[in-house]
Amino acid sequence: MKAVCWRGPNNVQVETVPDPQILNPRDAVVKITSTAICGSDLHLYDGYIPALRGGDILGHEFMGEIVETGAEVKNLAVGDRVVVPFTIACGRCFFCERQLWSLCDNSNPHAAAAEKLYGFSGSGLFGYSQIYGGYAGGQAEYARVPFADVGPTKVPHGLTDEQVLFLTDVFPTGYMAVESAGIQPGDTVAVWGCGAVGLFAIVSAYLLGAERVIAIDRVPERLAMARDRAKAETIDYEETDDVVEALKQMTGGRGPDVCVDAVGLEAHGTSFTAKLDRVKHAARLTTDRPYALREAIQACRKGGVVSIPGVYGGFLDKIPFGAAFAKGLTFKMGQTHVHRYIGPLMERVQAAEVDPSFVITHSVPLDKAPEMYRTFREKEDGCIKVVLKP
Repeated sequence: MKAVCWRGPNNVQVETVPDPQILNPRDAVVKITSTAICGSDLHLYDGYIPALRGGDILGHEFMGEIVETGAEVKNLAVGDRVVVPFTIACGRCFFCERQLWSLCDNSNPHAAAAEKLYGFSGSGLFGYSQIYGGYAGGQAEYARVPFADVGPTKVPHGLTDEQVLFLTDVFPTGYMAVESAGIQPGDTVAVWGCGAVGLFAIVSAYLLGAERVIAIDRVPERLAMARDRAKAETIDYEETDDVVEALKQMTGGRGPDVCVDAVGLEAHGTSFTAKLDRVKHAARLTTDRPYALREAIQACRKGGVVSIPGVYGGFLDKIPFGAAFAKGLTFKMGQTHVHRYIGPLMERVQAAEVDPSFVITHSVPLDKAPEMYRTFREKEDGCIKVVLKP
């Protein structure tokens, strides 16, 4: 089969690789009909996530048709259309039983590597380095899905791939970011980053009762989509002297009730601190560029919540933790518990409360993946979300 393989920083290739096989009675094999490039895939592309190997198959947002099942998979049949959570969970451990699916104890066969970095291991992830299990990803023609009796969810008749593909990651990720923040009716929410996760955080905030959402970015097309499709107020940080001060002015001096960092470890900015981050990051003197997180902490109102769906990989520099303590902030963060959200969000899609396909700007054959990785990374051609069609 064909698959998108990592060959080094800023180098992915479409290669012919062996077809996946059933290895465990709880496995299934999916023929992939749609897959996507995620913003967090760029951290792999740029070489900032450790323990990638040449030839690793990328991709964690995918869906398709069941073509084979293991003997213990009783809930799926050949021919079923399914969406597949990017987190891999056993369904039976302490954490899965508490709906903390991304913290599964049993799905990462390389847990020892994660424990060395983080103290404990979370769940395995598709296509996201050896640290997260070394699982082949879904930017391919076929994929093996472990624990298929608890992961893949059937797609109701009448819904297109484009309407449900993002239930695999970015829609639940944006939704969990604001739901876990405990949004109350009338709240003001600020969202850093208008990529797909940020856009879904905006949409989800309104679904949960927020009165205002303010989005911060610098890319004209992303700001336009946040305004026109997600109905947010916007701040272009390249045209604003001080984002924190602007947010204070927009909220009567109090600050947003909830601040969402949907950017993560490769944040940009115009200040001296942001430029210093870039220099230190380029020189590998620090693992992450947490500029958006700093602003979120500084801007959030006293007693507010900072929610972090953006991916971080290591150790953060110059975090204003004294401000967080003094203001009594609450932090919510972590990989998304996708299994918890697919069903409820699928119902919202069926009820036409939201059509997730609005974020798609490019839909291309799988063979064009290397070109689209570059386009997406450089934010060229108005690129916000890429769907690949194997």
